[in-house]
This record gives sequence, structure tokens and C-alpha cells, in this order.
Amino acid sequence: MSQFWSPAHMATFAKVIDLNGFSAAARALGVPKAAVSRAIAELEAELGLPLMTRTTRRLRLTPAGERLLPACRAILASTDEARRLAAELAESRQGPLRVLAETTSGRILLAPLVPRFLERYPGIPLDVDLGDVDADTAERYELIIRAGVDPNPQRVSKVLGTPPTLLCATPAYLQKVGEPATPADLGRFDLLTPETPPGANFVLRLANGQRREEVSLRPKLAVNDPALLHSAVAAGLGIGLLPEFLCKQGLATQRLKRVLPDWQPPAQAPLCAVYPGRLAADPRVSSFVEFLGANLVPALAG
Repeated sequence: MSQFWSPAHMATFAKVIDLNGFSAAARALGVPKAAVSRAIAELEAELGLPLMTRTTRRLRLTPAGERLLPACRAILASTDEARRLAAELAESRQGPLRVLAETTSGRILLAPLVPRFLERYPGIPLDVDLGDVDADTAERYELIIRAGVDPNPQRVSKVLGTPPTLLCATPAYLQKVGEPATPADLGRFDLLTPETPPGANFVLRLANGQRREEVSLRPKLAVNDPALLHSAVAAGLGIGLLPEFLCKQGLATQRLKRVLPDWQPPAQAPLCAVYPGRLAADPRVSSFVEFLGANLVPALAG
């Protein structure tokens, strides 16, 4: 007998013993009883060892059968787990793709792309939520749009783009207090920045070609929500360090103005699509991630 069939026959042997009968094993496996009997006979012939003795009421293992049974049960457990995973994947691919996006990037970047994706892929429904991404919420979604790479090694992090940042303020604020001419001048202005460690200054690093400047600042407002930071800048409270995609409309309508335009702050953490490794071949996931990768770059650009 070809060894190609050995694992299936070994799993059948374990099923026969666990259910104490050929008929019960056949029903569980969905095959005729004769197929189970043939599998055991072929396995014993290949191994050259009898694995069990049969009576009208029960099965009795031979010493060889007792030795081999744990390994055969491991094969049976592995095949059952593979079937369970396959069924889970098949079921998930029939339903909507469950997506969680961080609130700000979801509203500004993802929301305009969702209708375009549904037009292009009418057979892939979406179930999209916006909110905080943490370990507990991540387990309930198949795809997550977040800033930064997921540290979980069982998840794939696909970089979609890196949001550039800029310094900006309202023209009214700058008209009232003036404009900084150099990075060192920023200390004289009200600065609105991302969150800093308690009691620490915000260190702003700027680049102008080959030139580099580093300025330590005490922010007027430090907040971990880019949308709130943008609202504070738009209200004329000071000079803000913001993702460029949040400022596009304000800059276009001249409600915001770039500050130190020749100096570039560091980009934000990359925007990533994160999903379990087991879904890497899911066409819903691959289609959505490829679509985002192709369409987010223009949205992130200046």
C-alpha cells in the first residue's frame, strides 16, 4: 500500500478505538463500514503488525496497537483541527469583512474609500467600526487599520503609507503674535502637540535638507487625539503639529497656514492594515488591503 494514505488510515484506527466499533467510526466519518475495515486492514498490512483483535462485542488492542494509539490519536486531533479551521475560514469568507479603524484615520482616510471599494467589489460586504484599538477589541475583527505595526507575531502588519506632518496655525493667530523665523523661535509661541510623558518637554526634531534642528518645548496643549489637536489649532489656540491629511482642507481654504514651511517634522507612525496570519489568503482581506494600499498614498500625500 502507498504510504500516501497512512495518515488517513492511522486517524481511522484512532477513531475506531475511541468509538469502540467499526460501525460507529464509519458513521462519524461519513463512510461505509467496509471502507473503515479496509483502512484498518491496509494499515496493518503496511506496518506488518496486527493492531487489534475483534470479537462480537468489543475490540482489544494488541501491544503494538497500544504503542501506536497515542500517535494515531495525535494525527486524528490534527485532522479534526484542520477541518475546524477550514470550516471557520469558509464561513468567514461568506460573511462581511469585519473592519476596525482608529477613529481619526477612519473618518478622514477610510470613509471616502469605502463606497469606492464596494463599487469595485460588490461581492465583498463590509462591516466597519471606528474606535480605539486595543488587545480586547482586536480579537473581534478580521482587519484593523491602525497607526504602527502590531507587536503580535501571529498578526500580519501591512504598511499602507506613512502620514507626513506639518506645523500650522490660523492666520488670525499668526497675525496677532507674529511668525517664527527659525525653529529656535518656537519657544516663544503657544505649541499644541501630541501627548508627552508626564512632566516632560516635547522634543521637536525638524529637517531642512541636510540641516537638522532639535527644539525642546513646553506645550500649551498635549493630547493623544489628532482630531482634538486639529480642533484646537483651528480655534486659533496656537501652532500645532498635525498629520498633513487633517490639514488639507484648511490649507486649501486658507483657514490654516503652514509655519516654518521649509522645515519638515518627522512623519507619523506608519498606517498599517493588521490581520491574523491565518487570513492572509482570504480574498476579502487581500482585496481590501490591496485597494487601500493603492488609494491611501494619494490621500496621505501633501
